[in-house]
Amino acid sequence: MGIVVAIDGPSGSGKSTVARRVAAELGLAYLDTGAMYRAAAWWCERTGIDLAAHDVDAAAVTRAVETMPLDMGLNPDAPDVVCDGVDVSAAIREPHVAAVVSTVATNLDVRAELARLQREIIRKEATGPVGSFSGGAGVVAEGRDITTVIAPDADVRLLITASEEARLARRAGDLEAAGKDVDAAALRDQVLRRDRDDATVSQFLTAPEGVTLVDTSDMDLPETVEHVINLIETAVDEAATRDAEDDLRAQALRAGLEDYALDEEDLALLEADEVPQADEGMEHGLPVLAVIGRPNVGKSTLVNRVLGRRVAVVQDTPGVTRDRVSYPAEWAGRRFTIVDTGGWEVDVEGLDSAVATQAEVAIAMSDAVILVVDATVGITETDAQVVRMLRRSGRPVVLAANKVDSPAQEGDAAALWNLGLGEPYAVSALHGRGSGDVLDAAMAILPEVSAVAAPSPAEGSLHRIALVGRPNVGKSSLLNAIAGSERVVVNELAGTTRDPVDEVIELDGRQWLFIDTAGIRRRVRQSRGADYYAVLRTQGAIERAEVAVVLLDVSEPITEQDVRVIQQVVDAGRALVLVNNKWDLVDEERRTMLAWETEHDLAHVAWAPHINLAAATGWHTNRLVRALDAAIEGWTTRIPTGRLNAFLGEIQGATPHPLRGGKQPRILFATQVQTAPPRIVLFTTGFLDAGYRRFIERRLREEFGFVGSPIQIGVRVREKRRRR
Repeated sequence: MGIVVAIDGPSGSGKSTVARRVAAELGLAYLDTGAMYRAAAWWCERTGIDLAAHDVDAAAVTRAVETMPLDMGLNPDAPDVVCDGVDVSAAIREPHVAAVVSTVATNLDVRAELARLQREIIRKEATGPVGSFSGGAGVVAEGRDITTVIAPDADVRLLITASEEARLARRAGDLEAAGKDVDAAALRDQVLRRDRDDATVSQFLTAPEGVTLVDTSDMDLPETVEHVINLIETAVDEAATRDAEDDLRAQALRAGLEDYALDEEDLALLEADEVPQADEGMEHGLPVLAVIGRPNVGKSTLVNRVLGRRVAVVQDTPGVTRDRVSYPAEWAGRRFTIVDTGGWEVDVEGLDSAVATQAEVAIAMSDAVILVVDATVGITETDAQVVRMLRRSGRPVVLAANKVDSPAQEGDAAALWNLGLGEPYAVSALHGRGSGDVLDAAMAILPEVSAVAAPSPAEGSLHRIALVGRPNVGKSSLLNAIAGSERVVVNELAGTTRDPVDEVIELDGRQWLFIDTAGIRRRVRQSRGADYYAVLRTQGAIERAEVAVVLLDVSEPITEQDVRVIQQVVDAGRALVLVNNKWDLVDEERRTMLAWETEHDLAHVAWAPHINLAAATGWHTNRLVRALDAAIEGWTTRIPTGRLNAFLGEIQGATPHPLRGGKQPRILFATQVQTAPPRIVLFTTGFLDAGYRRFIERRLREEFGFVGSPIQIGVRVREKRRRR
């Protein structure tokens, strides 16, 4: 993570020159946010808006800025500003632009739009993705609100100021150096008027808490640069010391866990060197083999046998496996993905219904299936139902007759011919007997190229985006709008889209994989016929995506089904972006009601980016990429273990868990065991109430962001070892 330096101050204080010099000496990017406002003023006048008029149309100014094709140069030695292909670096410094820029800078909608752009640039330079100027070293950003609104979490926040006389003298010197005439009275009026105008929407004359004041009235430029660099180096050293102390604290807490009873899974989590992404188990492009069957027939045992190690949880109790889990596997030189599933049962409710649904989704998202049947029990009605479901799916099937531990039991396996799936392969998953024959048969029906797996690495690091929602909310229209062509069929008849449609689309110079899905009408278990399989395929598309964009038709009230679709995304652990579509059909009364509905019905996903657009006309579809980037960043956020434990120690000390039964549960240690989505495991002395877990999640979001991402918090209650 690179360093972020934020510098604010009044006009003429020298903050721009100092920021450029500091960025150049430290090898950082340089962002002049003031130049963005001047470029916006230049662009508005280019589009025909007279900013000097008394009755400037604020809405027109906002629309112009939102469509401004701006490219900010970040090289401190040559910070060029290009707008619509024109280098405007010199033009935006003209006195006329300086005289009208406040009209743009005091427009709150414009400030919000440019603030989003500024945060995006800062994030890119601090994290160092491909295409960043500094390569992740960091950025020096200067301008209004930079220390309080744009980058309040910057590593170093400075307010550079100077006396009025010093500021006027420096501004005059800049103009003379540029070969321009200096009118002292006009210059004084311009500088002070700009301070007065900007002060209506920004605070930059006094240093807020946490911001260091640097008065440069009696310092020349080299002295100021040296002083600022010393402040930055001191802050970096203090941060390194703080991180080291956090790590020592975490190590002490981890050592203290040795006094508590930990199982093998606990130790595996604690000893992991790297934090994996949740979807790393599904290797892109590999054929997918799903293991299906009713509860407790030995599916997870067979998966462990295939993998050659105990990975899937196995217990002699039905229903231990609930979610479907993917693992990379290999047999006879063939690499593939094997999917372990929960048991499938008929007409079950509650959690068992959700487990069965996951198994059905696994079938829909597989290339071939191994059906596991307990040969010692024989064919049950549930087995027969599973066979009928598999036939409807059209997937090729290998029948594994499990629990045949000796040759004497092979007669039990022969009875399974009656299922009509061909030869039943006798196998003992527990002892490994016959497992090779089952895998050979599976390799014979498994295709070389998967028809369901996500894009292969050859397509590059494409982010996968699923467009989901109720029927007729505009998913296909949005796909066509961002693609700039009619890629998919759009019709007013709800339910036009049945199968997920994959399209690679270039946005903002990058390629993205968008998946258009069928509208989800109702719960999977309540669907019938084509709708049933469309819902299953939509669930699979969500699982395959990194971000789910849930579209809401805001011309109508938010429905229970909208909330259910959003919950489906959260349950799948995918990043979330909410889109209010058909905004062009919304009047003032409906906007007021929508605000109320959002506050009450969508409060549980207030962390998701929320944008308004009209897919049919393309209005504001350019905002989608920024929302997707924010969601992906939140989804992949990683908190260092030392920082996480220090933070939880602080909030636990300030707000301890309420007493329960005379005891107070305490967090012993915390670690983030996964990203994409973020999953944090807390080792505690007692069960944590749901309300306290929500409190922890809220504070984590306040401190670390996690924008657009669900956070999964697991609690492991552990007791002290008994002394012998």
